Amino acid sequence: MAHANSYGLQELNKETNIGGLGLELERAVPRIDLTDFSARKDEIADALWEAATGSGFFQLVNHGVPLHLINEAFGMSERFFALPQDVKGQYPMQRGTNSGWEYKAQVRPSTGTADQKESYQITVSRMEELGLWPTPEELAGFKASMLAFERANWHLATKVLACFAEKLGMETDFFTVTHDPMKPTYQSTVRLIHYLAMKDAKQEDFKYWRAGAHSDYNCLTLLHQRTGQGGLQVAPGKDNVDDLAWTEVVPEDGIITCNIGDMLMRWSDDVLKSTLHRVRMPKPGEYDGPRYSIAFFAQANKDAMIVGPQGKYEPMSAGDYMQMRLSANFDRKES
Repeated sequence: MAHANSYGLQELNKETNIGGLGLELERAVPRIDLTDFSARKDEIADALWEAATGSGFFQLVNHGVPLHLINEAFGMSERFFALPQDVKGQYPMQRGTNSGWEYKAQVRPSTGTADQKESYQITVSRMEELGLWPTPEELAGFKASMLAFERANWHLATKVLACFAEKLGMETDFFTVTHDPMKPTYQSTVRLIHYLAMKDAKQEDFKYWRAGAHSDYNCLTLLHQRTGQGGLQVAPGKDNVDDLAWTEVVPEDGIITCNIGDMLMRWSDDVLKSTLHRVRMPKPGEYDGPRYSIAFFAQANKDAMIVGPQGKYEPMSAGDYMQMRLSANFDRKES
């Protein structure tokens, strides 16, 4: 297991204390309607700010990402993960790149054990150079589908981040500029996730987490889920891990669940709250088949400097910050 105070960032040291079951508590997850965004921007910004400075978790409806793009992305995700292991193995996640396929490789500081899943990371600025796109023969239409889905999510993320920028006293386009997909330093990522089916699993398999408790290390996460494939839980109150209580986030097709990441929390001098979350195992009587989700992680370009308005933390480049977080999750082995 990982030990407290064994990491170089306080965000990670907090995670080492949250691996237990804890308490469960019903709460409402704020749902924010983005209809007529331009005309209602002030009202929407107020709602986003209230959610992000409170629980750090909220859901978006009428968000503008077309449902057909979302459904197509899920279909492509299932097809990718259904490929033979040796085919997926041609596109491995390479150290420090946050791009490519991994299988049970992510070890959370909170648990010290591997998440029970496989995933495939798409960071568009690196895919060609690293040769990580499946061939058309292996998966026809995959690249085009993923690029369209990635850009639609980037567009939505920058709209939300623009609201936060204005509330923080920054220029409206501050986060659009620092998340520029045209630059080679771009590092926002789409992550396709396949949690393994638990049908016919041994009782001992259920002692693990599908995804151990953690906070995200980006600026903003947009999470797409499938109706009926539950397990996501959130726990507002990261600063006091002794009082954590976990709340179910019921998945629904077309509804995007969002959370603030540690990068934005640091950038806001801790005003915006990065919230702990996890994916639990199915309970008796629940759906125990495969679970698919897709996350878009808006994370600033490598050369962007993370400096909060009040200067609470020492300046750090987004590239250095990401490397520290990736090393903590993928370079440490189960003990």
